[in-house]
Amino acid sequence: MNLPKLPLDVWIDAVVDWLKNNIKPFFDLISTCISSIVSGFDWIFSIVPAWIMIIVFTVLAFLLSRWTIALFTFIGFLLIWNLDLWEPTMQTLSLVLTSALISIIFGIPIGIACAASKKVQNVVTPVLDFMQTMPAFVYLLPAVIFFRLGAVPGVIAAVIFAIPPTIRMTNLGIRQVPRHLVEAADAFGSTAMQKLIKLELPLAVPTIMAGINQTIMLSLSMVVIASMIGAQGIGEKVLSAVQRLETGKGFEAGLAIVILAVVLDRITQSIVNKRSKGSESH
Repeated sequence: MNLPKLPLDVWIDAVVDWLKNNIKPFFDLISTCISSIVSGFDWIFSIVPAWIMIIVFTVLAFLLSRWTIALFTFIGFLLIWNLDLWEPTMQTLSLVLTSALISIIFGIPIGIACAASKKVQNVVTPVLDFMQTMPAFVYLLPAVIFFRLGAVPGVIAAVIFAIPPTIRMTNLGIRQVPRHLVEAADAFGSTAMQKLIKLELPLAVPTIMAGINQTIMLSLSMVVIASMIGAQGIGEKVLSAVQRLETGKGFEAGLAIVILAVVLDRITQSIVNKRSKGSESH
């Protein structure tokens, strides 16, 4: 017996067409905002000479992490410059920072709302499961329809793919605050906002930072995929090497991504560890 097929694809296409035809100004506004942020990061990274940026990144790595990571940052970024991949690497970093920034701006408030209300958590959790399990390539289709080709749809797709860890870990971090501390705050007459700002968020920072670390890594993986829809950066080099079967060029581009990923991961992990030790010492 053949069951009639649900016209799910037709329904989805109808929703997409309705959104495209009726709220186009809203998408244009989002596109303008995201494009401005990406261009801002790109301008900063491009106007400063590469050797100065390498020194700045090395100093930042030393201050935020430890000297071994600073040494790796110096040698790794020097290698990227030598391989003539500095400009696309900085374009990729601009996309990653924009995606991570948007994910943090929206993810932390949503995580706080989930921690404050069981009903909100029950609604948001299935949505997050859907966002994390849906193949990443699927997000590129509506992103292209609403925002055309380029960096903006890449950032939108990266945010959808990367925001769940920030929401989940913010929710988890606040819920893990010891109950006796919350009850003590209540006993002293603290308002909900005072408890959140002065007690729950400070204690939850290490867990929130762990979520931001995962978000940055997922953003990096997604902006490379986004090169398929015209997002500039090191992913474009990888895609070009695959299309032309240039193994050496592909390896160089892949190595640049690995260096960028290791630097971002180790620095954010060091921040998490420092915050964790700080919380334990209090």
